[in-house]
Amino acid sequence: MEELSYQDMQRVLMDELRLMHYPIAVKYFFDQAELDDFKERVAYYLPAKALTFCQAEIGARMEGITVLVGKEQLGCSNAKCVFGWKDIDAAEFKSHLKYCENLEQAERFVRSKPRLKEGLLAAVVSPLADAAFPPDVVHFYCDNMQAYHLVVDWMAVMDKHPLRPNMTMNSAACAGNVYVYNTGEANVFLACSGSYNAGKTERGEINVAIPGKDIGRVVARLKARKEREGGAAITRIGHPFPGADICKNCPLIVFKKAKDPVAATE
Repeated sequence: MEELSYQDMQRVLMDELRLMHYPIAVKYFFDQAELDDFKERVAYYLPAKALTFCQAEIGARMEGITVLVGKEQLGCSNAKCVFGWKDIDAAEFKSHLKYCENLEQAERFVRSKPRLKEGLLAAVVSPLADAAFPPDVVHFYCDNMQAYHLVVDWMAVMDKHPLRPNMTMNSAACAGNVYVYNTGEANVFLACSGSYNAGKTERGEINVAIPGKDIGRVVARLKARKEREGGAAITRIGHPFPGADICKNCPLIVFKKAKDPVAATE
């Protein structure tokens, strides 16, 4: 299988899936030497004020910059619990009461969220093309059919079906990616109330997270389909647009070539 650089992967994904946002390479640092090496050799940004994790991702997916988030830069109690930087406590249960039937249910739901192992030092997010490390997770903000293509290709190359998404009540971007890191399984999930407004997903974006170790195979399959069929679409083989909104077998929306271009004459 062709080895693609992270720059090539991003180019293929952006061009063929018509992505609006850069794919986000997510890296969790648990080793101090590895983190020190990153800080030494990579240009990165720090949030000027403490942000939510989904707000930090705005830098990567919209501004195209690499953002490092340590405990001091994370201003979201939900994400701190998911990252293991805060104990799961009564205040966290109370904050989930607006979603739940009662406090007992809120506690059970909060405790069931994905959670990183102890010892996280920092998380880094960057555009996939600028990944200075093999990403743990690649996170996409995309529309329905872009998500469909990514997930179908992941299921095909990994020989896993059906996909079983993991979506939590609140903590969408932080817990959604941690689930992928912990399990090695792809995930599809909706924006939570926080990532909808604070994380700027007002366009109705769907979240897709792919294990970093699998992203090369997913992109290679997409690229091979484009080269073999003439287009990257799964829904209409050979078409360049992923998810053309044309009813199957519609007799009206059909295009026929009228003529070939006239060859240039000297």
